[in-house]
Amino acid sequence: MALVTFLYCLYLVAPILLLVVGSFGTSWTNSLLPSGMTFDWYLEVAGDSSFQRAFLTSLQVVVATCVINVLLGVPFAYAVFSAANRGVRLAARIFTLLPVAVPELVLGFGFIIVFSSNYAPWLGTTWLLICAHVVLTLPYLVGTLLGDMDRLGIAGMERVAETLGAGFWQRFRDIVVPSLRYSLLSGLMMVTAISIGEFQISNLVAGFLSRTYPVVLLQAFYGATGLACAATVVLIVLALMAACASAAGAHFSHFRQKARP
Repeated sequence: MALVTFLYCLYLVAPILLLVVGSFGTSWTNSLLPSGMTFDWYLEVAGDSSFQRAFLTSLQVVVATCVINVLLGVPFAYAVFSAANRGVRLAARIFTLLPVAVPELVLGFGFIIVFSSNYAPWLGTTWLLICAHVVLTLPYLVGTLLGDMDRLGIAGMERVAETLGAGFWQRFRDIVVPSLRYSLLSGLMMVTAISIGEFQISNLVAGFLSRTYPVVLLQAFYGATGLACAATVVLIVLALMAACASAAGAHFSHFRQKARP
């Protein structure tokens, strides 16, 4: 088992390590490792106007996606959690997970068919790209919030507050939202990591001026290999930072639950 685990980890890490090595190589053609040593590829990525525009677009999409996820995800998760009928809760959970079960390619073709018509000619706009990212990421935030609502015992705290005369909005403001702050942070970091690296549906619905970083990154591999490797390493670092922040938020949420008397 140790050997199998090692080989599996090597299989996962080796391509990333080769990308890191290739981002510092002067030339990489028909060989296992690149030749030479240079930092120019990172400077070229930083100075490339297409990467700059794509990075800003990705940043706008991520920020808007996170904001919309909060505005939709928190009330929706609370409504599902508070539903007395178990059938309603199950149906809501299944409906929420549909974007995860359906392939992104199918969702992308659906967006193309609907939003390239004369009645809704919005294909290629930034806001449609944001909507697509919300559809893909909202299930992850809702799932995180629902799981932590069960673990944190919010239902019991709400019943106690209700016996003391607290109304719905007071319970939601003073109990639900503060209790979920670490869970919300963890979920949003997960949303950020997914949105940053999302390619399939972005490549289908984004316009020329609304291309995200991964879409431009694919086109870079048709040019200089070192430039593409450097741009990929930047994307990997951003995704890892978001994933680590999500893991830290989940850890603090779990620690807080254990420390509660």
